[in-house]
Amino acid sequence: LFLAVCAVGIGGTFQYGYNVSIINAPTQHIHKFLNETWTSRYHKELNPDLLTFLWSVIASIFSLGGLCGALIGGSMAIRLGRKGALLMNNIIAILACILMGISFPTGLFELLIIGRFLIGINSGIGICVQPLYIGEIAPKHLRGGMAMGTSIFLTGGILTGQIIGLRELLGGETYWPLLLSSSCFPAFAQLLFLPWFPESPRYLLIDRGDELSCAKALKRFHGSSEYQREMEDIQRERFALDGEKPKKPWQLFTDRGVRWQLITVIVMTMGQQLSGINAIYFYATYIFEQAGISAEKIPYVTLGTGACECLTALTCGLLIDYVGRRYLVIGGYLLMTLWSIVLTFSLTYQELYSWVPYVSMTSIFAFILSFGLGPGGITNTLTAELFIQSSRPAAYMIGGTTSWISFFTIGMLFPFIVNELKQYCFLVFLLECSLVAAFIFLVIPETKNKSFLEIKKEFHKLNFGRNT
Repeated sequence: LFLAVCAVGIGGTFQYGYNVSIINAPTQHIHKFLNETWTSRYHKELNPDLLTFLWSVIASIFSLGGLCGALIGGSMAIRLGRKGALLMNNIIAILACILMGISFPTGLFELLIIGRFLIGINSGIGICVQPLYIGEIAPKHLRGGMAMGTSIFLTGGILTGQIIGLRELLGGETYWPLLLSSSCFPAFAQLLFLPWFPESPRYLLIDRGDELSCAKALKRFHGSSEYQREMEDIQRERFALDGEKPKKPWQLFTDRGVRWQLITVIVMTMGQQLSGINAIYFYATYIFEQAGISAEKIPYVTLGTGACECLTALTCGLLIDYVGRRYLVIGGYLLMTLWSIVLTFSLTYQELYSWVPYVSMTSIFAFILSFGLGPGGITNTLTAELFIQSSRPAAYMIGGTTSWISFFTIGMLFPFIVNELKQYCFLVFLLECSLVAAFIFLVIPETKNKSFLEIKKEFHKLNFGRNT
C-alpha cells in the first residue's frame, strides 16, 4: 500500500507542486529570452507592457491547463480506470517537457506557452485521479493517512522545485530550459513503477463487474488473510448502488442525496485556495528583507517555507487517523485566523521596532504550519470520503474545477487587493478562515474509521431533514 501511494504520487500531485514552484526561479532569464526572441524576429525592442503580458500568460496559463485537466480527469478515470488514466497522463507531461525544452534553441516562445498549458492539464488530471485511486485502495482505518500522500507529494514537489531552482543547480541562466523540462523525470518514474500495481479494486468490481480481478487486487494490497473484510465492504457498496452508472458532474447538482456533500467540497476547496496562503508567499520576500536578510540569501530562507509545508503534511498524515478530520481542519483554520491578526499588527508596526520583523517572520512560518496541518491536506481526503463510487469521479471534477478557478481568480485579483488594502488584506483572509471553520463545525461529521456507506448515512439527515 505504501509503495502504491509512492508510485501514484510521483507522477500525480508531485508534478503539480513541482511545476508551481519551478517557474519562479527563471523569471529574469525568461524575460531576457522573450526580449531577444522578439528583437531577432521583428527587429525592434519588445514593449515593456507586452513583455509583462507575455510573462503573465506563461505563468498563468498553467492554471487554465489545470482547469481543463480537472474537467477531463474524472471521465478519464471512468473510461480508462484510475491506473490507466494516470499512466496516460504521463504522455501529456513528456510532450509538455519536450516543447518547453526546445523553445529556447528554436527561438519559439509560443512552445513555452503550449508546454506550460499541457503541464497544467497533466497537473489537473493528476490532482483529480491520484486521490481517487488512493481513497479506493485504502482500508478505512488507514484511509486518512494514505490520502495524505496526495498532500505530502504535493508539498514535496514544491520543496523539490525550490531546491532544483536554486541558481547553483538548474536556476542559472544556462540551464533554465532544462529546469522547465525536468518534469519528465517524475513522469518516466511513474511509467516505470505504476504498471507493477493493480487497478483500484472498487473500480474493478463496482464499475467493471470483474470479481476475480478485484479479489486478486485486494490480496495484493491487503494480504490473503485480510482481504475478505474489504471485499465484503465493496460488495455492500455495490449492492447499495444497485447497478447505478457513474454520474456526470451536472447530475450531482440535481441529486438531493449529495447536496450537502457537494456544498462541503465547494466551500472547503474555495476556502483552501482563498485562505491567504498565496498572500503569505507574496509577502514572504518583503518580510525577509525587513528582517535584514540579504537578497542573495532569500531563496534559501524561502526553502524553509517549502520545508514547513512538507513537514506539516507528514505530521498531518501521522495524526489524521488518530485525531480525526474535524479537529485538524477546524484547528488549522482557527490558527490561521489567529496568525492573520498577528500579521496585520506586525506588518502595521514593522518600522517602529527592530524586533517586529522577526514576529512577522515567525507568523509566516506559523501560518504555513497551520495551513499544512489541516486545510492543506484534509480537503482532498474528504472529497474521497464524502461520496460513494458512482459520484466520486464527478465530485473530484467539480472540486478540481472549483480549485483551479479559485487559484486563477486569486492570482488575478490578489495584486489589486494588496495594492488597495496593503497589510490589511489579511483581515479579508481572517474573515474567510473563520467562516470556513464555522461551516465545518456546523456541517461536517467526523469520517474517521467509517465506511463510505456509513458516511453517506450521516449526511442523509442533512440532505432530507431529520424526519427521514
